[in-house]
Amino acid sequence: MMKIAVLPGDGIGPEIIAQAVRVMEVLRTDGLKIEWEYGLIGGCAVDANGEPYPEATHRLASQADAILLGAVGGPQYDSLPRQKRPESGLLAIRKELNLFANLRPAILYPELAEASSLKYDVVAGLDILIVRELTGDIYFGKPRGIEIRDGQRVGFNTMIYSEAEIRRIAQVAFQAAGKRQGKLCSIDKMNVLECTQLWRDVVTEVANEFPQVTLSHMLVDNAAMQLVRNPKQFDVIVTGNMFGDILSDEASMLTGSIGMLPSASLDINNKGLYEPIHGSAPDIAGKNLANPLATILSVAMMLRYTFNQEQAAQRIENAIKKVLAQGYRTQDIAETGMQAIAIGTKAMGDAVLACMR
Repeated sequence: MMKIAVLPGDGIGPEIIAQAVRVMEVLRTDGLKIEWEYGLIGGCAVDANGEPYPEATHRLASQADAILLGAVGGPQYDSLPRQKRPESGLLAIRKELNLFANLRPAILYPELAEASSLKYDVVAGLDILIVRELTGDIYFGKPRGIEIRDGQRVGFNTMIYSEAEIRRIAQVAFQAAGKRQGKLCSIDKMNVLECTQLWRDVVTEVANEFPQVTLSHMLVDNAAMQLVRNPKQFDVIVTGNMFGDILSDEASMLTGSIGMLPSASLDINNKGLYEPIHGSAPDIAGKNLANPLATILSVAMMLRYTFNQEQAAQRIENAIKKVLAQGYRTQDIAETGMQAIAIGTKAMGDAVLACMR
């Protein structure tokens, strides 16, 4: 039995998770041995328990084989102490479950090419995988804080990586590249940051273990430019936590909408947390406007990476391709000037289920 912890979270999280759960219900009805249990994380957990990642949720996530998460956050929590904010719950579950490898695909569906902000010939056929280290770097490094120095406030954070942390994420990226086009680009800022000089040195060493993969290096500022200038030069990108956070969001918009892209955060044994890469979008929460496709695609990633259920994963992905080919669009992917069938969150879920059946 495949056990899943379902954490809807805040904002549009419950709406999009509801559609993903409907997809899992179809798979279970058709014979997949899968079960799930709900838990709280983020702002809703703060409201209920005073903590963004309660102990009950930690136990649930620890005992599950995989975690499906919606989104966390909202402006009503911005005034809380940092450790009480919803985002702290997301950082905590990643850290405590040692989910160090974040896989973010950026795939452009042909039907959505016109929705991209770049020209068609620049993005047509785009298929990039960004592998982001998720439990180290400046987000977790210490010392950190805000203190008074010479009579004024000073903020400080520490960018830090160990050789072991770099080596294990590099191995994940090389393995992924070996299953694709065999090209890996490592992103750093070694010309000014010693931490990322070590990153480049270790990634270069790991390359000796994967002679079938061609390794290249690129400075992060150039990489940000190249993603806009010529994104199809990339196959797999590997980088640290902060650079990966920024570059993966940039890459997502090449595809037309951040609402189309799933992600996986894996531990050393491929136990994973799966979530759409978009945020909680509180401005449209409860309005039946959110795009659930990234969350449904996160279920497909979960089936593929944690449970090795490739056929079920492809069934979901093929259903979404059919839905897009039929012209169904939520507002975020309804391109100007085309004949789209505008539908809401639940209707998009209905369309996916119809194509699965």
